[in-house]
Amino acid sequence: MSEKARRKLAVAAARKAGVGVLLITHLPDVRWLTGFTGSNAAVVLPANGAANPILITDGRYTAQAKQEAGDVRVIIAPKSAVIAACEWIAKARIAKCGFDDGNTTVATLKQMQAVPFKFRRSIFQPVGALISTLRQIKDPDEICKLRAAAALGCKLFDSIFDHIVPGATEAEVALALEYNAKLAGASEMSFPSIVASGPRSALPHGRATSARLPRRGFVTLDFGVVLDGYCSDMTRTVHLGRPSDDERRVYDAVLEAQEAGVAAVRPGTTGADVDEAARSVLRRAKLDKWFTHSTGHGVGLEIHEGPRLAAKQPQKLEAGMVITIEPGVYMPGKFGVRIEDMVLVTKTGGEILTPSTKAWIEL
Repeated sequence: MSEKARRKLAVAAARKAGVGVLLITHLPDVRWLTGFTGSNAAVVLPANGAANPILITDGRYTAQAKQEAGDVRVIIAPKSAVIAACEWIAKARIAKCGFDDGNTTVATLKQMQAVPFKFRRSIFQPVGALISTLRQIKDPDEICKLRAAAALGCKLFDSIFDHIVPGATEAEVALALEYNAKLAGASEMSFPSIVASGPRSALPHGRATSARLPRRGFVTLDFGVVLDGYCSDMTRTVHLGRPSDDERRVYDAVLEAQEAGVAAVRPGTTGADVDEAARSVLRRAKLDKWFTHSTGHGVGLEIHEGPRLAAKQPQKLEAGMVITIEPGVYMPGKFGVRIEDMVLVTKTGGEILTPSTKAWIEL
């Protein structure tokens, strides 16, 4: 789907929200609508669809904006892009301007309201994460890019085992992942790589440290890459040395829970349904009290997007969404296990985009 087609969807959503224009400042939304990848931008999108959308940025991006967003009007402003956008809106005598109140800071809203408007200060109408909601359904081009990012993540995992040895530091393992990712064309990692070993594997977000890998114990690797703007996300847990019966039991339970979550994915199923499918397995194994986070989230231009897969989440899955399924068990002071896949919601179910083995790996 082209950016122009995406803007048509956004215009229809703006009309439904009852606003004259949309002011878009969340950079992933800006990129999705225009193709512009700079670090400072705002977009004014007229809801009538008659006028061209306007991309406002600063002088650092004069050439880049015209190259990446050639089919929209580009304004190079000597001031804040948000303020310049609001000044344009004021001059155009717009009565209602919709903005994303989920991604707009209080400071930015104050900047917006400080611009003198001839009508009323209530010109700015919160419309929620309107563009981000549209972005939840990936088009074929986006799915292709997400497949490529996920495939690179799998390749990195499959080649990391030589670095997972007792005495190596978690940071050394993370560096090997990140170095190979850059060599393979990734622009960056999706988030700071998690490499957590031994008792630290019980930390759900145990970022890699100088801690040395133990002679015996779990090593959890949670990482992703950004490739052509799109993120990947996967987790695998491996074991150094011979496991205890308890460690093996927990791993098997988490794997069963993860596979149950994947099996529950299909259009019309809610985020709560998928969460319960995974959580119920751990409940039967009397491990659910150590599963302390939600089961998954959307992935795309951002590493964490909608929908959210958690208890009491009523949103239904739709074909084209890309989500994670990532149950875990974390026993403080002992060990932790998490297994995560990226899953594409298809018309009939869920397709795993990160097919690296989830079988028990003992190094």
